[in-house]
Amino acid sequence: MALEYIRNFSGQILGTIETKPNGDQVARAFPSQLILGFYRKEYDHTTDFSYRILARGNVLSGLIYNNHE
Repeated sequence: MALEYIRNFSGQILGTIETKPNGDQVARAFPSQLILGFYRKEYDHTTDFSYRILARGNVLSGLIYNNHE
C-alpha cells in the first residue's frame, strides 16, 4: 500500500490518499482520518464516503481540497 500526502500551497497536510495493491484508493481527512471517498479502479469512478458516485475517473484530491474550504 502506498500513502500520498495532499498538501496546500504552504505545505500543510490536508489529507491522504492510500492506494491499495489492486489500484483502488481511499481519501482521508488529516488529522482526523475520516474517510472522504473512494476510487474504484475496476469501475473507474469516485464515490463519497456513503458510496454515492460523484464522478467518472479519479477526483479524490478534489474531495480533500473541498473538505478544507
